[in-house]
Amino acid sequence: MKSVLVLYYSQSGQLGEILTNLVEPLTIDEECDLTIHQIKPEEPYQFPWNKKDFIQAFPESYLQIPSPNIPIPEEVKKKKYDLIILGYTVWYLSPSIPINSFLKSDDAKVLFKDTPVITVNGSRNMWILTQEKVKKLLVDCKAQLVGNIAFVDRHWNHISVITIVHWMMGGEKTKYLGIFPKPGVSEEDIHGAGKFGTIIKKYLFRENYEQLQEELVKDGAVRIKPFLIRSDKSGNHIFSKWSAHIYKVGLKSPKRRAKWLNFFEYYLQFAIWVFVPIVFIIFLLTYVPFYARIKKDIKYYQSTRLR
Repeated sequence: MKSVLVLYYSQSGQLGEILTNLVEPLTIDEECDLTIHQIKPEEPYQFPWNKKDFIQAFPESYLQIPSPNIPIPEEVKKKKYDLIILGYTVWYLSPSIPINSFLKSDDAKVLFKDTPVITVNGSRNMWILTQEKVKKLLVDCKAQLVGNIAFVDRHWNHISVITIVHWMMGGEKTKYLGIFPKPGVSEEDIHGAGKFGTIIKKYLFRENYEQLQEELVKDGAVRIKPFLIRSDKSGNHIFSKWSAHIYKVGLKSPKRRAKWLNFFEYYLQFAIWVFVPIVFIIFLLTYVPFYARIKKDIKYYQSTRLR
């Protein structure tokens, strides 16, 4: 009998649906004892977002400042698992506050120590450096990262910006204006997640995960657009400046925090619609000279290694 724990936080419910389909091959196997637990913050984040709460979450989210979660139940925490599947989403180029808070908790250090872990993220598109942050948190927990799967919105960057805002602020995963594609991860990818569960189950019973990530990647588990690596790095550099300043002034004056968050909101619009296209043009102009480095980066970010 193999014991598997699925831990996740999902604000919209999409990640929960992905994980349900992904672990179906384990659910129907009588030799698998499957436990699913959703992490819950003490103060819930509402869905859909309202604009004020969405912007307010920026500094603490990017800076990975923990916030209290409801403790993991003792009956979950006291067991030793053969595998843990950790599902997370991306907030402001960092793991969501509930997931970050959990990974920095004593509960995580107990559960993850010396245990194989597979990460599953559901995001718009820029998840690559967030996964690096999750890797570091797992190292701190003495976990063994053996696999990663990324479920993303595959539409063009600016199309997905429009559709995700429609969904996150409106609460309905529908076609904006009736003409834009549905937001988020496609229904095809969500419903097809079980193919990865079949691969995972094979390695679970082998008790050897050495080739797991390679097989997952071959089956499309981690598809990387090289331009998004550049965008992610640029975004992290800029967000680090904004978040540190807003958090610092907010400690002294909530009014100044509100003012600077307002400035950041305008900057975010500028970055999406002006700065990102400029970065894309620079990427195209430098693609050939940096081709070898780009291929090396893709191979690394598809792996479970940590530099």
